[in-house]
Amino acid sequence: MVTLAEVARHAGVSSSTVSYVISGKRTISGATRQRVEQAISELGYHPNAGARALAGKRSHIIALVVPLRTDVYVPIMMEIAISVTMAARQYGYDVLLITNDEGPEGVRRVAASGLADGVILMDVELEDERIPVLRALNTHAALIGLPDDPTGLSCVDHDFFAAGASCADHLADLGHRDVAFIGYGSGVYQRHAGYAERTLAGFRDRAAERGLRILHRPCEGTYESTAGAFSRILADRPATTGFVVQNEGAIGPLMSLLRTAGRIVPEDASVIALCPEPLAEQYSPRLTAVTGPAQELGRRAVELLMQRFDGDQPDEVTLLTPVLTVRESTGPAPQQI
Repeated sequence: MVTLAEVARHAGVSSSTVSYVISGKRTISGATRQRVEQAISELGYHPNAGARALAGKRSHIIALVVPLRTDVYVPIMMEIAISVTMAARQYGYDVLLITNDEGPEGVRRVAASGLADGVILMDVELEDERIPVLRALNTHAALIGLPDDPTGLSCVDHDFFAAGASCADHLADLGHRDVAFIGYGSGVYQRHAGYAERTLAGFRDRAAERGLRILHRPCEGTYESTAGAFSRILADRPATTGFVVQNEGAIGPLMSLLRTAGRIVPEDASVIALCPEPLAEQYSPRLTAVTGPAQELGRRAVELLMQRFDGDQPDEVTLLTPVLTVRESTGPAPQQI
């Protein structure tokens, strides 16, 4: 069994440095941390492996890293978290909630402590800094989200690329040619959140195939920011007749702004939202929307983690198919505005 001292010798550092890298209790330089994590990976060191072997049992706790950001839609995140908790209980596991504001250090601390048998990450970015920590510590993990490189990982996510493409197809089928995409705030794209970037990429690719002229405008989701995005759209492309919204906070303001501008939905302008079903149903007119089963994300993530506990290492990416439900907010493109 590999010891912490052997890892220290292999990395050329002190045992206390290895301990600090694992626990995250002190700041360690990037080069030293990388050397220690490489040694852990090469030697196959498992923190607390001895104690847990003597105990002869698992902790039966899963750590769920939930997003703590102002730019996430809390009801969906809570629905996923509840789904994870309910699915975990079916396997006899409890769930420990951790906020992602700790970043890689928080994942390192939980993985090294032995408190949890595995980790489920939410709000995965394309180049997520937490993933190298999981790989270095050889931690059982499942991801709700899809990074750029999913090699060796168990991931489940909505097929956001297909969701974006379906929005472009629907508006093109209705005869719209000038379409605007109102997305999340600029910070979401700057941190390369997978759900935002993949939706936009799918929309752009399909729009190009269908001959749509498009504009993308980030939006913070407040009335003021939505009004700013809307005014820029009309200034840059006054003939816009189709709107796709991937920002729950911007939906209500956009509907109000369209009414104020004298554009009746769907006669003068069509609106598609990427949002949960209950939210789409509460507006008048009811919104054509692309949705995905949030509860299924949580359940499948727990299943993937259990497979890893049982000795399987599923290098698996599961993409759940989005559903576009047509309601009253989309219609044929007007001849002119």
